Amino acid sequence: IVRTSDPLASTPWTVSIVDLQHLSTSEKEIALQQLAQQQVQRPFDIATEALVRTTLVVLSETEQALLVFIHHIVFDGWSVGVFVQELIALYNAYSQGQPSPLTPLLIQYADFAIWQRQWLQGDVLQSQLSYWQQQLKDAPALLSLPTDRPRPAVQTFVGTYHKFALSVELTDRLVKLSQEQGCTLFMTLLAAYDTLLYRYTGQSDILVGTPIANRDRSEIEGLIGFFVNTLVMRTNLAGNPSFSELLGRVREVALSAYAHQNLPFEMLVEALQPERDLGHTPLFQVVFNLQNAPVQKLELAGLTVSSLPVESTATKVDLALSMENTTQGLMGVWEYNTDLFDASTIERMNGHFVTLLSGIVANPQERISQLPLLTAVEQQQLLVDWNNTWMEYPEDKCIHQLFEQQVKRTPNAIAVVFEDQKLTYQQLNSRANQLAHYLHSLGVKPDVLVGICVERSLEMVVGLLGILKAGGAYLPLDPEYPQDRLSFMLEDAQVSLVLTQQRLLDKLPQLQAKQVYLDEVWSQIAQNNQDNPTSEAKAFNLANVIYTSGSTGRPKGVMVEHKGLCNLAQAQIQTFDLTSDSRVLQFASFSFDASISEILMALGAGAALYLGTKDSLFPGMPLIERLRDYSITHITLPPSALAVMPFEELPALQTIIVAGEASSAELIKQWSIGRNFFNAYGPTEASVCATIAKCTFDEKISIGRAIANTQVYILDENLQPVPVGVPGELHIGGVGLARGYLNRPELTQEKFIINPFGSGRLYKTGDLARYLTDGNIEYLGRIDNQVKIRGFRIELGEIEALLSRHDDVQIC
Repeated sequence: IVRTSDPLASTPWTVSIVDLQHLSTSEKEIALQQLAQQQVQRPFDIATEALVRTTLVVLSETEQALLVFIHHIVFDGWSVGVFVQELIALYNAYSQGQPSPLTPLLIQYADFAIWQRQWLQGDVLQSQLSYWQQQLKDAPALLSLPTDRPRPAVQTFVGTYHKFALSVELTDRLVKLSQEQGCTLFMTLLAAYDTLLYRYTGQSDILVGTPIANRDRSEIEGLIGFFVNTLVMRTNLAGNPSFSELLGRVREVALSAYAHQNLPFEMLVEALQPERDLGHTPLFQVVFNLQNAPVQKLELAGLTVSSLPVESTATKVDLALSMENTTQGLMGVWEYNTDLFDASTIERMNGHFVTLLSGIVANPQERISQLPLLTAVEQQQLLVDWNNTWMEYPEDKCIHQLFEQQVKRTPNAIAVVFEDQKLTYQQLNSRANQLAHYLHSLGVKPDVLVGICVERSLEMVVGLLGILKAGGAYLPLDPEYPQDRLSFMLEDAQVSLVLTQQRLLDKLPQLQAKQVYLDEVWSQIAQNNQDNPTSEAKAFNLANVIYTSGSTGRPKGVMVEHKGLCNLAQAQIQTFDLTSDSRVLQFASFSFDASISEILMALGAGAALYLGTKDSLFPGMPLIERLRDYSITHITLPPSALAVMPFEELPALQTIIVAGEASSAELIKQWSIGRNFFNAYGPTEASVCATIAKCTFDEKISIGRAIANTQVYILDENLQPVPVGVPGELHIGGVGLARGYLNRPELTQEKFIINPFGSGRLYKTGDLARYLTDGNIEYLGRIDNQVKIRGFRIELGEIEALLSRHDDVQIC
């Protein structure tokens, strides 16, 4: 039946017949599909076996299935049309007892091969090579599509497909747009595909493989054989062009590629010698194809013929999009690697592609970054539903007033413990009130900063509350900090008053500010009134200023207001299930934002706050002993501290909160059994904590969802929301946002931007994250902590994770 010049044509070729008549209808369908799958997966032995394999399956006396499998080395997409046309002609003739109507071939595939080999040499070959060498110079080696699973070290080819159809109306509008822009439909669809990939990856240099029939001579149009070649379409999307402008770029690239289509792809790869990686194909990992090969409908005399779809289980690349224009509109198929992508991810991607195409025909002058991508349902989910976090909170209160309310409820309960010293809520309140009245007499009032440099002690908590009750805001100064850093903080904050202790005199720099030595003047402070002072501070006034490291090396002071900390206190008390029976360890350095979180969650819930010296809280056995001896129920630790802790049962420890760094699955598995384990995330600029995840060892690690009255948006560099699964910069909004950076208006304006999705502002965290399908957020690292080597995107966290597995590396 098949006419070919292949030298193996004389190899014995048989038609297998399989009888399934004895099976039930449903069993026949299953058996037929299984047989087809087996044939698809069975390799050809090209040395000894015919490259055509045919099986006739008998289903009943009137129904048969013909399975034809042909090796790609002698057959391409265009050949399908030729094969069908000749099959129709031969069957219709033979069924009526007539001879073959096919005329002898004037040339065969071997003739083409000889001609191509003779033509493609010398200046012709050099011209083709030079074009592609210049066109693909310094091209990125990998298109970093966001995947559901890490890329295997060695590429796999396990795949499946997803079909879709565009409406006739949308198809007609795409055809019309192509005509208006002087482009082919292929060019328009490729430009849209490029735009989709750009929006998914953020890369503006995109390489897409596309097959070309390579039958540019009429003599070979009727031949069966492997003529197809693969072209690399490299598109520059830099500068955020309009789609119309991008289409012009794609048109130019495509026409140049067509003019140099005769260089076989294998020869191109050999000439370019790209850096090879077993994990992916060279030059491109995505493919686009618009089928335009003529395929005649299979009509055989006296038969009703239908096609048998065979489930595809293999793919050569990460992602391939094939489309075909039919009378019912454009039809498409996504083929994808199932080791990389879930079916739901491709379904979402398809929705984005269709939405994008609709946006393109509606306004081809729109910039590609602004074209619609999300469906209406996704927009609602990402921008509204997952950010619907409103909860009533004491919005008119200051944090010291929350403490005062607790004093009324449990005046005699233990509030704070340091070694063998302790204070009840009433005692702590009385001392803080005495200090507040004293500070008020020194001019402390709302938004006045007071430095506090004390060792871990009861005075630390009394001092903090006293400053707040006086209406001021505290600036924590760690006595362990270098004097240069303390000098900078005091000078930058323009502090006029510092609370400290006499024994720390030699650790402090020369100060212009007035110094109050709490241990020396306490007898004088104790003469003041023990009643709550009338608070002049409001929820919008400053509670503290926390200095964080700056990218330029110059620390920056974050101005945190009462309202954000009040919201934080309530959210954490509820989430971590704190009660008056809880015992909270104050672990963080007083200069870190986590310290106020620990203090507030304890004193706001009527729990006991346990302090310790720096040495007694050293991660390892000292810290284990504190947890055990104090029967601590709640602790917040950075994962690096928890990682070096020897494992002990610690039956009293009900809740572990990790924050400040990315947590590992090993930590969660080890420490979550029998207790609550939370992964908290948030910058100081969002009042310490913005999202919380309750972790179990068998779930994907995430930073959870936004806490109460907080909004989280994951946006691309053009402030457009990215789809689920696609990385973007994490932006935070809500009542927890800090006022900004102290004395840094330009930086405040740069990092705290107008919220494009509602009222207020958003803080640009600089953190890379993505939404998971369940609404939880996966933290991926710092945007500025990302490096590229030879075009490969390298996450330093991956290198850290690998180093951590080494037996001799405890933590890195």
